[in-house]
Amino acid sequence: MARNKKSKVDALLEEIDRLSVEELAALRKGLRGRGEPEETRKLHSIMELEGLGAEFWRSIDVDAYIEQERNSWR
Repeated sequence: MARNKKSKVDALLEEIDRLSVEELAALRKGLRGRGEPEETRKLHSIMELEGLGAEFWRSIDVDAYIEQERNSWR
């Protein structure tokens, strides 16, 4: 690509900069989930986070940690 020629991406970004708030919201809505067939999109559950960070808490005395936090509020 020639140095002085704008890429399609650069041109699109310039156009996006000119959009109104409402147009940006419509664009976001239109792009949400693009590139992924609707039937393969998965809804997530908060329960998927269960156990996240457990390895961090294994090495921590939880009662001592809570006491330390409570003392920091004083």
